[in-house]
Amino acid sequence: MSTATPGGLGREIVLTLSGPDRRGIVHAVTGAMVGLDLNILDSQQFGDPSTGEFHLRMHLQADAPIDVDRLAAERQRLVAELGVDVDVHDPQEPHRLLIMVSRQGHVLNDLLFRVRTGQLNVVVPAVVSNHEDFRAEVEWHGIPFHHVPVTRETKPQAEARLREIIETERVETVALARYMQVLSEDLCADFPGRIINIHHSLLPSFKGARPYSQAHERGVKVIGATAHYVTSDLDEGPIIEQDFRRVDHRMSPAQLAATGAELEAMAFARALRWHVERRVVLRGRRTIVFD
Repeated sequence: MSTATPGGLGREIVLTLSGPDRRGIVHAVTGAMVGLDLNILDSQQFGDPSTGEFHLRMHLQADAPIDVDRLAAERQRLVAELGVDVDVHDPQEPHRLLIMVSRQGHVLNDLLFRVRTGQLNVVVPAVVSNHEDFRAEVEWHGIPFHHVPVTRETKPQAEARLREIIETERVETVALARYMQVLSEDLCADFPGRIINIHHSLLPSFKGARPYSQAHERGVKVIGATAHYVTSDLDEGPIIEQDFRRVDHRMSPAQLAATGAELEAMAFARALRWHVERRVVLRGRRTIVFD
């Protein structure tokens, strides 16, 4: 996901860089930032020996409002001299996050609480659901609720409506908070790295509507959750975060489900925060996470 240099900045920026590895990248970037009177608050980098690529994330701060024109010029110079991609982001600018949900509300509830309490630096312009179950709750938070029913026959129209909402609300990322409809290949392809899903990591071993009952019958010892980017390969997108907990024979299906719901909410929140803070580098079928 490429983001152009912002038109206006405060006193902080996040700089991300990816490209062919070579000597002197960190030296060149830090020198450029010092020349702009920026102080490094945090810096993480990774040279991937398997691909020959180098990835960098820097969080920087200035004593005065940042000169956008000077920053843009330095960015262009680094791109030209190093042969890398350099993006600059304003960490104070709330990320525009669209939430989609079906009939399980635990992940939605967790996200709404985190947004309301400032734990996620996002603004939610809308919630979309194929059911009406959570309208009152969402609207209580002052967020528009869009009921977009989906059947096999109406799926093209439903996705056209979804695209309209994404465009109208200037949505940056779509969060599938237990949204149980499969998105079309075309929709997934048109929003690469912009749709994030959460599911129980028991998949594909326990498919269907009652995975925790199946897990109980099989006597599983570990349950978990996986947050990943959505691709046209169902539940096979690049993994951002996973969480797990050991369980045993004393736990009922309901207890397993409650534990799984907690893991899903926690893993999803971390994945979204890392994504919003530009800590995730998406490379093919894998991710690099500067957590």
